[in-house]
Amino acid sequence: MENRIDHIVYQWLLDLGIAENIANQVQFTLEVLVLVILCFIADRIAKKLFVRVVNSIVKRTKFVWDDILLEKKVFDRLAHLAPALVVQATAAYVFADFQDFIPFLIRMTDAYMLAVALMVVISVFNTLDYYFKQTEALKDKPIDSYFQLARLVTYFIGGVLVIAKVFDKDPQGILTAMGALTAVSMLVFKDTILGFVASIQLSANDMIRVGDWVSMPKYGADGDVIKITLNTVKVQNWDKTISTIPTYSFVSDSFKNWRGMSEAGGRRIKRSVVLKSGSVKFCDQEMISRFKNYHLIKDYLENRVQEIGDYNKEGDFDKAYLINGRHLTNIGVFRIYTEAYVRSLKGIHPDLTRMVFQKEGNEYGVPIQVYCFTETTDWAEYENIQSDIFDHLYAAAPEFGLEVFQHPSGGDFNKLIK
Repeated sequence: MENRIDHIVYQWLLDLGIAENIANQVQFTLEVLVLVILCFIADRIAKKLFVRVVNSIVKRTKFVWDDILLEKKVFDRLAHLAPALVVQATAAYVFADFQDFIPFLIRMTDAYMLAVALMVVISVFNTLDYYFKQTEALKDKPIDSYFQLARLVTYFIGGVLVIAKVFDKDPQGILTAMGALTAVSMLVFKDTILGFVASIQLSANDMIRVGDWVSMPKYGADGDVIKITLNTVKVQNWDKTISTIPTYSFVSDSFKNWRGMSEAGGRRIKRSVVLKSGSVKFCDQEMISRFKNYHLIKDYLENRVQEIGDYNKEGDFDKAYLINGRHLTNIGVFRIYTEAYVRSLKGIHPDLTRMVFQKEGNEYGVPIQVYCFTETTDWAEYENIQSDIFDHLYAAAPEFGLEVFQHPSGGDFNKLIK
């Protein structure tokens, strides 16, 4: 012991007439320096040997999870324990002349080891988070939310343990003291708590997944869900902007999820052509003769005219008035034509609902609604198919003696004046 370099330096300083307290400080500094050098060497060895050996083993295995552990630097962080182990093993010898300092050093080393262990656990969580999101069955689930909560709990517990070790206090005492701040904590972590509960509900009820198209007008969101976290859901809108919405809003507020449309393989068309009620009339013989030239309804008209004719003959109605008996109307024929036209199109899904019907008339006229599904869910193709249908219907309506409703413009009033 007396041959140690710090003792030699200490004795040499005393021989030079240096004060004992200064000689002690120099000796202590030398011992700290020696310990720092030992820690540095241990850290280098752990990084060069331990991590390198682990890397070589991982690269030989066929598992994926250990490669992710390596990518997330879990083993690099684990190697930081080496200097702490050196301190634990050599502190009693290096600081043999400063026994009062050893308990403090050991306590600080324990706190450091707890902090390193905390970071290792967080790295493992990051690894599991990444691994689960690559799994086909879980990649559209809100995995981020659960691991965010796990990291939060780990940070909290780890922080309490580190503080307790640094100040040499009982962790239970610290937690008891923190209990007095429960109300404040609830206020601070309100969004986190609400987000966690919402994440569980969203996942359990399969209300939303990453990749779903959702619409939430309250927040101006209309696009694909790109990320679900503990506190927020990120939606990339169709104009490429990002809407950030509180997770619990998807439980407390109304939103539309278009996943069902995507899974069904078709997107709904539900739009009306509003016709002026004043243009609706019974069909005379000239109109029927002209309508028979329209190939989509030719067979229908022949059968329908025969059926109505037989009915009117049996009833012996006064044929001078069209209101007597049964007669075709131009709006009815147009409705049948519209349905036949929709059914004839290739882009309309044949296995999903296809119908055309008359809705209740209103102050604008009589709506004829088209209700069907396209075979594609692509937005651009869907809009093209829908536009083609109504381009045709707007142009076809006058052929049946019908007028499409439109609010009068300045040009219409000018014609009245002239």
